This record gives sequence, C-alpha cells and structure tokens, in this order.
Amino acid sequence: MGKFTVVSAKIPNEVYKELTLRIPEGERSSFIREAILEKLEKTPRPDKILEIEQKVKQLTNEVNKIKDGLTKLEILTYNEGKVNPHTFCIDETDNKIVDYLLDHRGATTTELAEALETNRWLVLNRLRKIGKTSKKQLGKAIIEYCPGEKAGKRKAWWITEELAES
Repeated sequence: MGKFTVVSAKIPNEVYKELTLRIPEGERSSFIREAILEKLEKTPRPDKILEIEQKVKQLTNEVNKIKDGLTKLEILTYNEGKVNPHTFCIDETDNKIVDYLLDHRGATTTELAEALETNRWLVLNRLRKIGKTSKKQLGKAIIEYCPGEKAGKRKAWWITEELAES
C-alpha cells in the first residue's frame, strides 16, 4: 500500500465498546483498515455494473437482430401446425413488439411502450392490428389480451401458445 489518509467515522457506542474489548489498542487502526478493504472487495464497482448492463443490452439487441434476419429469410422456422408470429408484422416496430412478447411470454401495453421507448397508444394499436390480421388469416388471433390476471400480470397481452412456438 502507498500513502495513508486519515479518516474519521462515527460509530455507535456499543460497537466502540466491543471494539475496545476485542482488539488491543495498537492494532485497532489496522483492524479497521482491513475491515474496510474486505468490504470493498465484496462490493462491485458501479462503473463495472453499468458496463455489464450495457453489454447485456447490446447482446440482447444483436440477438434480436439476428432472429429478425433469420425470420425474414425463413431460416428460423416453427414446428408444423405452428405459425411464425413475425409473419403478421408490417415493420420493425411490430417485430420488436412480437420479440418482446416471445422473450417475456407476455407484457402490458405500458411495459411494451417503455421497452420500445415509444407511445403506449402506438403499441396498443399495433397489438390490435396484429391480432386482427392474424385472426382474419388463421381464424384465431396470435396475440390475445387478457384483462384478468395471468402469470402474475394483469391486463396484459400474450402470444397464443398453441399457434406460435417461441
């Protein structure tokens, strides 16, 4: 270690009395220094956490781009009797909505709007349009709205499991 800096700290009397009982007078500074260093080793740096969060977000976005590309090329296919939910999407916003629903198994309109960083009403209209188009083509909507509680979410949109494989 290099230079030392003096630090003062206020601690409860009970803690101080316990410190004086357990640690001899000449060793208290090194004990406190070692306790602080030990605690710092266990505490992650905020800049590292932020960096890791950004990398995870970037990886998620890249994986979704790859999925979208594979879906458009029809390389990423779905089981027989199942329908690719992306076939009812008309643009990138619709694809992002479907990706989010597939990844999270369901979401409220507000959650989707926050995740896509867009207007809640735009998301709602897109969900309705995807549902209406799929119902017209398949006879049943690929996206359903459940006003009650399902899987811990209330008033949420869900991908119809029997029609789409994620």
